[in-house]
Amino acid sequence: MYLTITQDSIDLSPGSEVVLRHQTWADYETILVSRQDNAAIKIYYDAIAQEIQIMAPLPEHGKKSDTLSDLVKVLLRKQGKNWDCFDPITLKRYGIKGIEPDTCFYIDNRAAILGKSPIDLDVDPPPDLAIEIDLTSLTKPEDYTAIKIPELWIYRDKILQIYLWNGDRYQSSNTSNIFPTLPVAQILPQYVEMAWTQGSSVAIRAFEQILEGV
Repeated sequence: MYLTITQDSIDLSPGSEVVLRHQTWADYETILVSRQDNAAIKIYYDAIAQEIQIMAPLPEHGKKSDTLSDLVKVLLRKQGKNWDCFDPITLKRYGIKGIEPDTCFYIDNRAAILGKSPIDLDVDPPPDLAIEIDLTSLTKPEDYTAIKIPELWIYRDKILQIYLWNGDRYQSSNTSNIFPTLPVAQILPQYVEMAWTQGSSVAIRAFEQILEGV
């Protein structure tokens, strides 16, 4: 594993994760600037732990994230809903938490953030759905407590875990509030894995076909 941080770049070997301890919010902002446009590098900050977490996902990570995002878009189209999807995005509670989901969706809150850049969570609502793909690192629902995203999906070991924000903490759920009539936790993983082994277009078409009968 290698990690190089300069004023203009961050270089970390794929599949690696590095935790920098005793870090301040100013340190976090400096590292965000160093990354520039390298969206392959993910950076989290936690003020309570005073830690910066830097990750360089593997290609499989990006592929499964894209597939799960595409499956969500298929479902939203079927519902006739509008959305805005962000990948990458940095979500920050100033001085407290900085986090970068693999992908996220504004659905019910979409109108509130149209045309805004950057999104300021002190005045703007959080996304309605955040998705994390865990291959080389582990996401904890508590990582999102400060951000208060209504629904969080964590995909790990071919299992889709759904967590719902109850106003105080995240609770595990067998069902999605966004797609309440479909058992997404049971259905979506097979198409995420199909995309990896057979190709994205094959998996998306197969998923669209089963939805025709729903």
